[in-house]
Amino acid sequence: MHQPLALEAGLDTAQADLFRESECAALATAARVVVTSEATRRILIADYSVQSQHISVVRPGNDPVPSACGNDDGVVRLLSVGSVVPGKGYDLLIAAVANIRDLPWRLTIAGDLTRNLAASAQLKADIAAHALGERVEVLGAVKPERIFELYLASDLFVLASRFEGYGMALAEAIAHGLPVVSTMAGAIPDTIPAGTGLLVPPDDVAALTQALRRLISDRAERQRLAMNARTAATQLPTWQESARLFAAAINTVG
Repeated sequence: MHQPLALEAGLDTAQADLFRESECAALATAARVVVTSEATRRILIADYSVQSQHISVVRPGNDPVPSACGNDDGVVRLLSVGSVVPGKGYDLLIAAVANIRDLPWRLTIAGDLTRNLAASAQLKADIAAHALGERVEVLGAVKPERIFELYLASDLFVLASRFEGYGMALAEAIAHGLPVVSTMAGAIPDTIPAGTGLLVPPDDVAALTQALRRLISDRAERQRLAMNARTAATQLPTWQESARLFAAAINTVG
């Protein structure tokens, strides 16, 4: 389980209850449940009545990649990666960057625009309403090699998620040595190592604005966090290590 479906942002109460009931029933039949974070493990124990001894935590892998070098032209390149759905908080992100138009930044958003058409329409409308079309580029879904290029070309990674069961894009940013601005939602505090970024409360545009302003304005602070991210990247599990842990979890079922 990557994250409970019932916790997806934008669901009404009836939908969330239906998902929770269905997932509780499925989990009750499982001899072993593999989750991607300690945060999801805690949720399953507290809210889904899964016994702790039946849960294995296996973080997704990150194979070694080159570190981003940063840009020297005075413009801070922001990157956000994730499907355009309510849970990723792109509405919050656009509201936040609209508050710092006095600073030199550009934002690139890479993520599937077809998963939630209402969220995609809102993103485009928000960019137009704030007259940010020349500073915010929305790419839609892109190939892995293009994502790789985007990480390397960026100075700061930002994700305004309302919930994450792990946060693979955040871990990828750390793997590339990028400082991070994100939220305290779900597993994000477990995913982002201390000293590699700034975390703010979810759904808090003012706090997100303040964090972005701080790091865009302070190159030395960005560099310090980036150095910490490069160190933290060496501690991320590789896919081979994650596969071994996953296999070990399966092998406990006899």
